[in-house]
Order: sequence, then structure tokens, then C-alpha cells
Amino acid sequence: MTQSGGRMRKSLVLVLLAVAIAAGGDIRSAGLQDPPPNVVIIFTDDQGYGDLGSYGHPTIRTPHLDRMAAEGQRWTSFYVADSVCTPSRAALLTGRLPVRSGMAGDTRRVLFPDSAGGLPASEITIARMLKARGYATTAIGKWHLGHLPQYLPTSHGFDSYYGVPYSNDMDATGTELPAGEPRRRIMNPRIDYWNVPLMRNGDILERPADQTTLTSRYTDEAIAFVKGNAERPFFLYLAHSMPHVPLFRSQEFEGRSARGLYGDVVEELDWHTGRLLDTLRELKLERRTLVVFTSDNGPWAVYDEQGGSAGPLRGAKAGSFEGGMRVPAIFWWPGTIQSAVVTGIGSTLDLLPTIAALAGVDLPPGRNLDGHDLGPVLRGSAPSPRQTMFFYRARALHAVRHGSFKAHFITRPDYGNEPPVEHEPPLLYNLDEDPSEKFNVAGRHPEVVAAIQQIAAEHRKSIEPVPSQLDARIPTGAAR
Repeated sequence: MTQSGGRMRKSLVLVLLAVAIAAGGDIRSAGLQDPPPNVVIIFTDDQGYGDLGSYGHPTIRTPHLDRMAAEGQRWTSFYVADSVCTPSRAALLTGRLPVRSGMAGDTRRVLFPDSAGGLPASEITIARMLKARGYATTAIGKWHLGHLPQYLPTSHGFDSYYGVPYSNDMDATGTELPAGEPRRRIMNPRIDYWNVPLMRNGDILERPADQTTLTSRYTDEAIAFVKGNAERPFFLYLAHSMPHVPLFRSQEFEGRSARGLYGDVVEELDWHTGRLLDTLRELKLERRTLVVFTSDNGPWAVYDEQGGSAGPLRGAKAGSFEGGMRVPAIFWWPGTIQSAVVTGIGSTLDLLPTIAALAGVDLPPGRNLDGHDLGPVLRGSAPSPRQTMFFYRARALHAVRHGSFKAHFITRPDYGNEPPVEHEPPLLYNLDEDPSEKFNVAGRHPEVVAAIQQIAAEHRKSIEPVPSQLDARIPTGAAR
């Protein structure tokens, strides 16, 4: 800028300030407020609590995410709202428990290629909320909230979409496979075993998708979006398909990790996360951008070494013990976030109200929201406002955490046909002392049990029954 140009800009600023003050307003009324922050959510699939170096994994190398954690906040008691894909994703984007939106089912726990339902049009997503504030919005990666046109991201506030509409193990090829063959395929994957489509908006670009390059292509799309919207506020929802089985990684990452194939996949995710963060730095956007990295649920432990690790936590994906719903979570925003390890409770349910407050937009009206604004925690000025977390499995409330204690009313193995077991009194664990949920202390703390039972009873009163979107199926022979 020339010297005369700088004087002109300074004079304009002074004039606008004078006008604002004369009108009885402030700087913001003169149009000089800082633009709202950019928001990036990176959501991995089936990545366990213990699968990053910063969360204690001994052999998976994640230097970019570890740096992100060191520069930002690493949360150690951060939860999703369900332990499987579809309801967890619905909760993140709406700030509502899935049982409120119909994104929890009795016969099916997630959506499938033959599912007739999806996220209802009445739900307000983070994208729709921010779009009204002038944000550019995009969804990249796994969607899994309905693959029919009326349920795709472009029907829920996203300007564009690039990705796979459901899990990468769906649309399996072949019929009447012999016993054991589906699992053998998962453990020894080939691209042609699944006819999963790669889509742009409502069009199929590639089928079957080349899953070996999904992580890199998703990141390429994310970087292009950031560069194309560097001059305006943007919301990027980057939901990786990995490390959900079947595991695929690019040729460059084959044999890179001592942890084997699973480690290769996570290390590739880390490297591409580094690419995205470097892009923000290169464009001088890092001080204007909140980046959140987390996972949709715990590891899929039934797939042995091709599933991840919940670290010290009990249980895994699909269950209501800690390993199914406590996930890694890193918040990064240089210059704004106070670097720390946060031991207070947080949840993906809290992202919508937090982002609403940061962007200066009103919360969606006329509905029960289940999140809290974590902004003061991110700035280091207050502890987490969340004291309670509800643990649902489908539409049943299985457990409640309040403060340090967690009560299990119902338990059931993560997978299998064993029926649920009801506990009266409920099992009680002190998660600060016993994060592995090994020692039932209900007999020593009857007052805590009673308090949590009362919290659960009051919560159940707030749940209004709605039809499940997960149970209905497209009639055989109908177009999908």
C-alpha cells in the first residue's frame, strides 16, 4: 500500500468512527467489526480414544495432530452422542440428541443404501445456521445422514458436497457369499468388493470409489475450498471415511507404520491434516479459523488389529461404556484458544452452540438443544459448563454421567445377540479414579446413585417421541 493510500484508509476509519459515535453507536455499528471466524470440523470414522500420539499411542506417529494439540486444547473427557455413525453425525450437526430428531432406530442403528429416511428437513444444521450469516459452506467426505436427494448435504445448508453418502463397507458386491467371506473381504480388502459411489452434489462421479485415494482427494477438495473462500467466512465439514473398515491407504503410506495397516491409515490422516493446517497458515487464516478434530465414535474392535484402540477405556464402538463414546478431541485457533489439556466434560453436541456464539448468530428456535457454549473454556476464562452426559443406545437411555460419576442403568455387549441387562441399583463408576469402569462403587455412594436417577428421570420427560428415520426401507425394486 502506498503512503497516500494508507492515509486515505486511516481517514476513512476516523470518519466512520465519528459517524458511529455521533449516532450513539459503537465501532461494530460502523461496519468495522472483525468478520466472524472460519470454522473447520475434521471428523474421522471409528478412530479410538487411544489412536493418536498425543493420546498415548506408543507406535502410531501423528506429529501434525500432536502439534495441533500442543498449540491448542486437548480434551480428555469429550463425548459423542451415540456410539455408531448415523446418530453421532446427526447430533454433531444439529446439537440435538438423535432420539429427538428421529435419527435413532429400533430395528436399525444406522442408515443403509436401502434406507428410505434421513435427516429431516425440519432440523437446523450448523451449515444452515451459518449460511444465514453469509458463510460459504461445504461438506466433504462421509455423509451417512440419508442418500436420497432430499437428505443430501445440499438440502441441509451446504453449498456443495463431495464424498461418499454412507459407510465405505456398504454396497457390497456379490450375492450369496459363503460363510466367513464378508469378514475375509474386510480383512483383505479390494476396491471392487464394494460398489460405493463417490458423489459431487447429487451426481455420481465414480463407482466403485477408489478408496485408496479418498483421504488425499477429500483433503485436496478441502484445500481448494479454503483457497476459494479465503476472503469470506467459511464452514468446512470434512468427514473422513477412514479409519472405518475396509481400510485403504495410498501407495505412499503402505508399510509406513509399526502399527500395520491401521497405523498406515491413521498416519495418512495425520499427514493430510497437516496439509490443511499448513494451507491456513500460508493464507494467513490461522488466527481467524477455529479447527476441531474429533471422531464419530470409538474403535470397531470386532475387527481385531484392523480396529483401533480405546486406550485405557472399557468397551468400543456400538456400546455405552466409555470406549464407545469418549473420543479424542482437539481444538485449535492460534491467538484465541488458550493452550491446555482440558479435563472437563465436552461433547460434539456442544459444537453448534459454541459456533453460534462465535459467529454471532441466534440458536435455532423452537426446539430442545442439548449443547453448551464452550467459548469461555476455549479462551481459558472458565471451566466447562457441561456437567452431565447422556449415553443412548438406539432410543434407550443406557447410562448417565454427572460430574465424576457414571451410572449404567442398562448394559449390553457392543455386538452380538445377547439381550440387554437392566441394573437396579445401577452400576456406578468414578471415572476420575476409574476411567476403565472396573470397580462398581454404587454401594458406597447411594446418594450419588439417587441424584443421577433423578437427573435421568427429569431428562426422560424432555424427550418427545418422533418417528424413526432409520427403520423405513425403500421397497424392493424401487429406484434408489
